[in-house]
Amino acid sequence: MDLSTGKPIEITDKNLFDEYFQKYPPDISEFTFTNLFMWRNYYNFLLLKFKEHLILFSNDYLKNRKNPINTDSRDYIYFFPPIGPFPDKIIIELFENIGNIEVHRVPEDICEKLTKNEKYAKLNLDCLEDRNNWDYIYNKDEILNLAGNKYRQNRRWLQKFLSSYNYDFKLLKENLVEKCKELQLEWCVMRACTEDESLEAEQEAIYEALNNFEALGFNGGLLCVDDKCAAYTFGEMLNENTLVIHIEKAHMEYMGSYQAINNLFLKNCCVDTIYVNREQDIGIEGLRRAKESYKPIRMVKKNIIYQK
Repeated sequence: MDLSTGKPIEITDKNLFDEYFQKYPPDISEFTFTNLFMWRNYYNFLLLKFKEHLILFSNDYLKNRKNPINTDSRDYIYFFPPIGPFPDKIIIELFENIGNIEVHRVPEDICEKLTKNEKYAKLNLDCLEDRNNWDYIYNKDEILNLAGNKYRQNRRWLQKFLSSYNYDFKLLKENLVEKCKELQLEWCVMRACTEDESLEAEQEAIYEALNNFEALGFNGGLLCVDDKCAAYTFGEMLNENTLVIHIEKAHMEYMGSYQAINNLFLKNCCVDTIYVNREQDIGIEGLRRAKESYKPIRMVKKNIIYQK
């Protein structure tokens, strides 16, 4: 494998990724083209094809944004799981041929296959649970209807919004993108994004997605109160039965606006989906509490594969 042939992800790669994701349906939230494209500059991803697989890696991420697990060296390469028929076998080849690497966001089933490979022990590999990046999976009907005592608080916030404001919900179209940007800018000002590297990076990723709305083809929703944007969201189908929510933002001025945008989007978009993947909490305590409040039915566990 010649990593020097890797190239940056471009919008013209969408058909290639869509073809692979249709053939090898993903379970992890990272694996939609929208997600990879909008975050491509943050990770500085490079793409290459190898033995019927798509390989995504970054020479910079473990130098500039995150420390490798068990070394002080910054000369480590960051990989996502290979996309293709035998990702576990390709991961073994990566460690055999490159060595100074880590593979992140690796699902449990790939780890299970790896541990059964005799080369796993010989290479001294380990699968480390990456709890901060586990995806939250919900039953769509449950978080839409919010029935029962366990959803009491979220139901109260939703009813508070619906009964308090003169609101209008619309599915996202090109002519509404600027409204989303207006809220995103205001949201970032209120939270001092320029003083928080992760929030600043998220804002850049959101603009990448919104600026390429038509080409990326994702779904979204916009919630306004008296013509002012109160909340917006966007996502897309991750696989045949799962909708993934990439971004959900709401204005703090409107009580219950987060519950409202979630409810109205699920009512009006991708109505046949069975499950909703609301991505990870990245270790932020408040975000974890919010995601847990919707009572996930399971977590998509992800791991980091590294050499001990």
